[in-house]
Amino acid sequence: MQVNWRWIQAARNSCAVLSAACEREGFPLQVVDSPADDVTCYSLNSISEPACRDEIAGAGCITVAGGPHATACPREVARYADYVVVGEGEYTLPRLLENLRDGGDGRIPGVMAGDWYEPATTSVRLDAYPAFSGIKGYIEISRGCPHSCGYCQTPRIFGRCMRHRSVDEIARFARRHSQLRFVTPNAFAYGSDGIRPRWDRVERLLAACKNQVFFGTFPSEVRPEFVCKTSLGLVTRYCANKKLHFGAQSGSDRVLGLLRRGHTVADILCACDLCRDHGLEPVADFILGFPFETDDDQRATLAMIQEIARHGTVHIHRFMPLPGTPLAGSVARGLLPETENVLGSLALRGRLTGSWNDPAVRFFRHTPK
Repeated sequence: MQVNWRWIQAARNSCAVLSAACEREGFPLQVVDSPADDVTCYSLNSISEPACRDEIAGAGCITVAGGPHATACPREVARYADYVVVGEGEYTLPRLLENLRDGGDGRIPGVMAGDWYEPATTSVRLDAYPAFSGIKGYIEISRGCPHSCGYCQTPRIFGRCMRHRSVDEIARFARRHSQLRFVTPNAFAYGSDGIRPRWDRVERLLAACKNQVFFGTFPSEVRPEFVCKTSLGLVTRYCANKKLHFGAQSGSDRVLGLLRRGHTVADILCACDLCRDHGLEPVADFILGFPFETDDDQRATLAMIQEIARHGTVHIHRFMPLPGTPLAGSVARGLLPETENVLGSLALRGRLTGSWNDPAVRFFRHTPK
């Protein structure tokens, strides 16, 4: 049975991870640009899903869909895909392929087949699966997040208990990269519960990687309350990046509270000051257009954007209500004319990246150093 992986640029790291997991179980994945016999697998987010929906529905082969959108909306996706992998795929996808190869009906835990569904009873231990094989990807060092930000799918897909790949396993795969970048919801939370940092474990990880390491930049950003003299000292000692990328999201404490971000405006400003003290350029993410954002909230965020842009860089996302999150189904509010003007001016001066009009841009990020 030939198994294919439909190449979608935004899901390239999922391709690397699941290709390695399936290959180990005797199902090498052939990367394709359109559906092909016998089985074609898709990883869908909320941007790629509308573009792939008709293709999957009309495919002349068995189709398997997974990814964040499929996990959040399995019944919707099951209307046009033969099988939907709900949640983590490293264990479930090879089991599904084995079932289909042996003539089964695909009804296994973690897979929706038509109207049938039984939740998976397992979670993935990262060390049990290779970070990648023939198709190289970023090394995922941590999974899950204890925070519950209202716009984010991560804790809803991977849970709120953080899991970490061991230093020895990370170092083993690191040897195949000349430059290292990691996948994690918060690089500074490595080895910890995601709330109380373990700097000894972060240092052990960085010291074990003998090649050029980029840590705390996309796709291994950090949270502002984890930015401190200790964490920045580790970056300047062991890492190559001259920037540190963290999620600010709003310049309003009221909005941060409603989002359940778990940090304050003061934490953001402190993180920026500490970065500059350590010779690192701060790069701060903001989301504009939250449905409960008032004019005053937006002006507070705009003021903070201007302040950070004096010595750093700002990355802008337009709010997008992702399925499976507390803010799913809500509507983004418009931007004030003054916000549009200031953002445009900062972008022209090279102090701002991203998009304040197209929410899809958040899925196609640049890679700052």
